[in-house]
Amino acid sequence: MNLPHYLSLYAALWKNSVVREMSFKGNFILWILVEILWFGLQLCFVSVIFAQTETVGTWTKWQMVLLVGASNFIQQLYQAFFLTNCTNLSELVRTGKMDFLLALPVNTRFLVSLRVVDLGAFFNALFAICVMTFSAMKLHLHPTLGQFAGFAALCVAGILIHYSLMFLLASFCFWTVRAQGIVWGYYQLFNIARLPDEAFRGAFKAVFTFALPVLLVSNVPVRVLADKLYSPGMLLLLLVLGAFWAGISEWFWRQSLRRYTSASS
Repeated sequence: MNLPHYLSLYAALWKNSVVREMSFKGNFILWILVEILWFGLQLCFVSVIFAQTETVGTWTKWQMVLLVGASNFIQQLYQAFFLTNCTNLSELVRTGKMDFLLALPVNTRFLVSLRVVDLGAFFNALFAICVMTFSAMKLHLHPTLGQFAGFAALCVAGILIHYSLMFLLASFCFWTVRAQGIVWGYYQLFNIARLPDEAFRGAFKAVFTFALPVLLVSNVPVRVLADKLYSPGMLLLLLVLGAFWAGISEWFWRQSLRRYTSASS
């Protein structure tokens, strides 16, 4: 893999995304406002819960605000880099534009996954950081450099899990032509990530911890940041599942490409 070549190519994709977004400034600003409003509603939901109770499991109000902020931060970074591209895979297959991408002298998954960058999501991620900072001040947290590094690494692992699972689901379009319903269905599960893992029990918790590890994606990084990680088991599980789903996603992508017969067939 020629890293300088791919970096220059990705820079060109970024430039194209900037030009596209600035061509529709009103839409760009509106989506930022909509996402901030939705984030505000999630914070209101926390206030409603803690108007009835003092804790959810061992999570206090400001710890849960920190969790909601981290969940939104991870979701917005995922949205910035991957969401639009995963949802557009079905259209590439349906319209035959995949033919053009396959003919290019570059890794096809790289292009499919990173063609479009959602710049507005970076502004929303910054807002999430502000909420996390405020909640950390309320909790009197003083994270060490190691905790910050661990939080950042686990956020990357969480984004990798989201991307791997959604790209795998999007690849079903090689069989069904359209797979947006499956992809957006998984995206809605992101909302579970903003809730404390201790709020769930039984089969539901097992499924969303091991099979679809949505609960781990934001809970584990926040536990590291807030000194709530009582054993390294959850941390190791998140990293292992990240590697596992990345491998499964790549295998399924290769199988899916073999299924593709091009638009002219």
